[in-house]
Amino acid sequence: QVQFVESGGGLVQVGGSLRLSCAASGFTFSIRAIGWYRQAPGKQREPVARIGSSGSTNYADAVKGRFTISRDNAKNTVYLQMNSLKPEDTAVYYCNTFGPLPDSWGQGTQVTVSS
Repeated sequence: QVQFVESGGGLVQVGGSLRLSCAASGFTFSIRAIGWYRQAPGKQREPVARIGSSGSTNYADAVKGRFTISRDNAKNTVYLQMNSLKPEDTAVYYCNTFGPLPDSWGQGTQVTVSS
């Protein structure tokens, strides 16, 4: 079955950096667009970044210029490099296909940015 396992979250101060990883399995990773999503307390889950099968990328306005998504098809893994973190980046971060497979959300990884 399709599975996503996110890792790399943690507690970081304002202005700090984190690199998230997502290991995917159960489908042909290399031909699918993959997205990073986040859900802050009391808010709906929202897309943060997308990477296409060709490596093209798109970002939400809130993270543009600070976050970088990348993929390693040999490892079935997608990454999210997050720089210049802000308190409003605090959320649980998930990966999934873009658009997401509704029954395949992983546990996510918590990112907390403290001021």
